[in-house]
This record gives sequence, structure tokens and C-alpha cells, in this order.
Amino acid sequence: MELLSPAGNVEKLKYAYAYGADAAYIGLKKFSLRVKADNFYDDEYKKVIELKKKYPQKRLHCALNISFHDEEIDSLKENLDYFKQYPIDAFIVQDIGIVPLLQKEFPHAQLHLSTQASCVNSEAVKMYQKMGFSRVVLGREISINQIKRIKDSVPDMEIETFVHGAMCIAYAGRCLMSAYLTGRSAQSGFCSHTCRWNFNLSTDKVSVPDKKILTLKEAKEIAQSGTLQIEEEQRPGEYFPIFEGEDFTAILSSKDLRMIEHLDDLKKAGVDSLKIEGRMKSIYYVAMVTRAYRKALDALDGKISVQQAKPFIDELENVSHRESTTGFYYNKADADKTTIGASDSKYQLAAQIGEQVQGQTFEDLYNEGQKRYSDFCENLEKMHPAAREARLKDLEIHTDRKLIPFEKKDGWKMYYCTAMNMIKASDEIELVSPDFCCIKVSPSDFEIISLETGLKLNWICDGHPAVIYLNQKLPEGTLLRTIDPDYVEGKIRDTGR
Repeated sequence: MELLSPAGNVEKLKYAYAYGADAAYIGLKKFSLRVKADNFYDDEYKKVIELKKKYPQKRLHCALNISFHDEEIDSLKENLDYFKQYPIDAFIVQDIGIVPLLQKEFPHAQLHLSTQASCVNSEAVKMYQKMGFSRVVLGREISINQIKRIKDSVPDMEIETFVHGAMCIAYAGRCLMSAYLTGRSAQSGFCSHTCRWNFNLSTDKVSVPDKKILTLKEAKEIAQSGTLQIEEEQRPGEYFPIFEGEDFTAILSSKDLRMIEHLDDLKKAGVDSLKIEGRMKSIYYVAMVTRAYRKALDALDGKISVQQAKPFIDELENVSHRESTTGFYYNKADADKTTIGASDSKYQLAAQIGEQVQGQTFEDLYNEGQKRYSDFCENLEKMHPAAREARLKDLEIHTDRKLIPFEKKDGWKMYYCTAMNMIKASDEIELVSPDFCCIKVSPSDFEIISLETGLKLNWICDGHPAVIYLNQKLPEGTLLRTIDPDYVEGKIRDTGR
């Protein structure tokens, strides 16, 4: 089975490939349902081409999955020359109006039907096959038994299904609630994830019995009265109607999908591609989730043991997530179970680790640090004794101002370090990579060094050019994580919408 990972920008695409994805799906500005993802634009196609050269067996899928208005089709036509610069292997579409255009202009690219088309039966799959689609991303409202029936009916059609990530409570994501409450249409890629907000429920038009517990009949009458209203906690005074039907509620926050323990069932059902949700998710999310599913698939195929895969799968708990479910795959009731709160993780991605610094570059940095320290000592000796004493006392108080050059250490390696959050030299850090699960490094076993001065630093954050010097050999794609200082065990934080 193919492992298909999300890539909201070039950096995420790089980590999707590095951490084990067979293919990745991207969006192009204005034509993707995740317009709030960074997406791809300008001359980024050059970087994508280089990545494809580096990973020649990896595939690139492009989501053109919005519902197109005439003006947007005009814009699509105007941008065709730009799109053709990307090495796209397949387009993911829901609007059949653009199919003839794509078939004409991109004859070598496959057509994949988006889950937005809500394809959930074999007759529809046959119809899309006649149109020229080679793959169908089935609607998420389908069971494993139904997948098997479709595959048996149309065996030469590739079947793709979602296996991990956020789910939408609306049918195949076709939600109007975001547009209704915020003016941001999910069908145009602006979903505000309104279903995950916190609401107060009330009614001022129906008499509620004066007791704490209502009978089922009383609760049902109120819920179906059409007079219930909700007030979003950050929008006091704004009320919106809510209605309870026989088997649905108008506003629900779904659990996250997780099928990593059930990949064998999907394989037996005939699934060809496993799709991870999350083009708006972080580099850390893309890397860790992709890696977990890669290891699970490798175990399923007998390339590694189940025991070897387990630590990588366990790491899914260290990625932002909500409570999980198997969705509609086994039981519709599983998908109906809701949850509250935002997704959260105790870790934050602190830095991306780049290439090793070695050879003359290493020597130049070492010499720069030694020179600066030598110049400092020389200038200190030239000072008046009183001034020198004052300077030394100041350095005792303000340790950040001390000039300490790094020294060469046997067995230690130096790597470029692009900080994304604060890293303190006094903290324990953790390293994750495509090759090893997690390595914890104590403060005594690493140093942070300025890339400009060759001097040791007490801390760095975004915008500080630095390298990390440590007693580990790190593979390409290594990430550095730290415990999020704002994380509280057992408490889900409001991390924004």
C-alpha cells in the first residue's frame, strides 16, 4: 500500500519524503481546500523539482479540490503554464468541470477523485472510471466491508482512504457552519473549524422543568423544538439556532481518525493508498505521523518486526491530537462519538538539524571563536585594573555576555541548527529522525555555538544563526524537540483556531 502524506509547503514536503512517505499531496494557491496552508507559489517549483530528483521513486499529487466558479476556471486557465512547471504525477479533483481541461493540458498526470465528491458506491466508481479517473479517494463515511465490495466490483480502480488526522462532522467535509458563523466557507478552503469551538447551549422560548435531570421525553421535546440556541464563548451576545434530529445534532466536534492498528484490515479490503490528513499541520506532525505509519507498514510487510515498529507508533501520543476513533470503518456509532478541546502535545519543535559542518568550514568557525576570545583577553589586560575588575564582575552577573569559544572534542559532530523555538544550553533536548526513534541528550553532551562568532551560546531562538555540537552522528532530516514550557499534563490548552 502507498503511504500518502500531507505537505502544506516545501519544507513539509521534504520531511514527508524523508520520513517515509511514498507520495505527498500539495495544494496550489487559490485552488486548494486548504488555502490557509502555506501552499506552493512563485518559483517553489524549482525546489520541488530538486526534491523529486533526490527521491525519484516518490510521487507528487496536487489538490485542485475546490468547487470551481467560472471565474476560478478562468484563473486556472491563466495559470496553466505555471502549473506545468511542477512535476505533478496526479491531480486530486472533485469538480468534474475541470476534468477535460486537465486531461488536455496534463495528459501524463493521473486523475484522482477527491473525497469531497462523496463517492461511496461501486456504481459511482465505475462512472468516474469511464471519465478517466484512475483513483478514487472514497468518502470517509464508508466501512471496510463496503470498501471491499467496491474493490471487488472495480478491481482495476485504485482505492485511497484516510487513515489518520482530523475528521469533519459534515458529510465528506461539505460543511456550511463555518460560512454561517464566520463568513469563511469550507468549500472555498477557508474552514475555521467552527465545530471545535466551545458553545453555551440555552433556550428562552421553551419551559424547562424545574429539576436537574430531565426525562428522555422532556429532553427530546426541547432538543427538537427548534428553539435551542448556542452562544460561542468568544462571541457573547451572538446567538445561533441548533437542532437535534432523530439521529444527528447540528453541531458536533469529531474525534481524530486513527487506523494505525488496523492496516491489515485495510489491505485485505483492497485499499491501495493510505492518506494522512494535515496540510495545515506542522513539520513535526508531518514527520512523526508519516514515520509511525511507515514503520507500521514495514512491520505489516515483514521488513521489520512488530516490536521494532512499536516505539515509533507509540510516538503518535507525542504529536498534537485529540481523542481518536476508527471513524466509520467498523461501526457508525464510533464516528458519532464526539470530543472537546483543541489538539495538543507536550513537545514543541525546537529546531531543524541541517548538514554536518566539517572540513575547512569547521576549522574557520573554530579559529573565529579562538580569535575573538584571544582579542577579548588581550583587551582585558590593557584595561585599568579597576575597569577590568568591574568588567569581570559584570560578566559574573550577566553570564550571557561571557565569551567562551568551543573546543574540539573527539567523537563530537557539528550540524547547522535552524531554531524555531527557544533552545537553552542548560536543558535536556530530544532528537528524532527517520532512522532512530528518539535520543535524549543531556546539557553536558551538547553545545550551542554561534555560526557568526564561533562562541558558545546559552540559548537560541528563531533568527539566531547557530550550529549544534554534540556527541552524536545525526542522519539527514533530524529534528530537535523540547518540552513545551506551557504544557500542563492532563490539560488541553486553547492553542488558537
